[in-house]
Amino acid sequence: MLEIVWKNVFSFILYHYLAFHGLFYLVTGHTHWATFAFNLFLAQLSNLGTISGAHRLWTHRSYQAQLPLKLFLMFCNNISNQNSIYDWVRDHRVHHKFSDTDADPHNIKRGFFFAHMGWLMVRKHPEVTIKGQTLDFSDIDSDKLIQFQRKYFKFLAFFCSIFLPVVVPWYYWGENWYVSLCITFVRYVGTLHGTWLVNSAAHVYGTRPYDSDIKPTENPIVAYITMGEGWHNYHHTFPWDYRASEFDSFNGNVNTVFINFMAKVGLAHGLKTASLSLIQRKKLKSTNSTTNKKQLQK
Repeated sequence: MLEIVWKNVFSFILYHYLAFHGLFYLVTGHTHWATFAFNLFLAQLSNLGTISGAHRLWTHRSYQAQLPLKLFLMFCNNISNQNSIYDWVRDHRVHHKFSDTDADPHNIKRGFFFAHMGWLMVRKHPEVTIKGQTLDFSDIDSDKLIQFQRKYFKFLAFFCSIFLPVVVPWYYWGENWYVSLCITFVRYVGTLHGTWLVNSAAHVYGTRPYDSDIKPTENPIVAYITMGEGWHNYHHTFPWDYRASEFDSFNGNVNTVFINFMAKVGLAHGLKTASLSLIQRKKLKSTNSTTNKKQLQK
């Protein structure tokens, strides 16, 4: 039986209420263009903090980063305000290891809404905690930067994700403070749903050319929304590949472009990729598996 976390439910209702107000102000022209542009810029930073940072760097260790890049990605992760890096990494590693089972924090088999955002409104299934304790988190347990952010996350997230984005437009170009608050929540709620679409839509809609036996799919719409995270069938097949896609820097994979640039300027190194021969073998195996399933159905 689901145990609802009412604090989270009411928080999401408030966030969406403010975001809808913000959309109204945007559509009716009751906001300064700079406020919209500023939050659009913050949304891009937020995405880098979640995808290039929490996901590809700290969860999968698909590349290595110098301290200045780690600090920048931590700052961006504070803007994204999608749980601390530690919690994000923990949940995502459990998701990969036990994908689409009761031990998966956002198991798609429990429904689209649950995988999208419902899982954040209820207590975790006992299996998530039990199976999660079998995984190795020693790298993030011993990471001083991650532990620092974890300790002060509530303050850092509020300051970077809400306080500064509201105050800057109000102070520098005279935006109404409530309008600035609502536009801030348009950005925040929008980026939340972008990330959530990977857990929901990219586990339902799309193709499965690399592994036809798993739920994650190749979803180009989600890929463009999230700057490269919608090529999810590939990612679950080759989770160590820093590109999270076969397409390298194309097809909306802005995060790969960013990591490539960081590598060129010496702030990232050790970029891991799946070999072309391995990719081709997986695709052939997936095709044969799909063909066999169709023949059995006949």
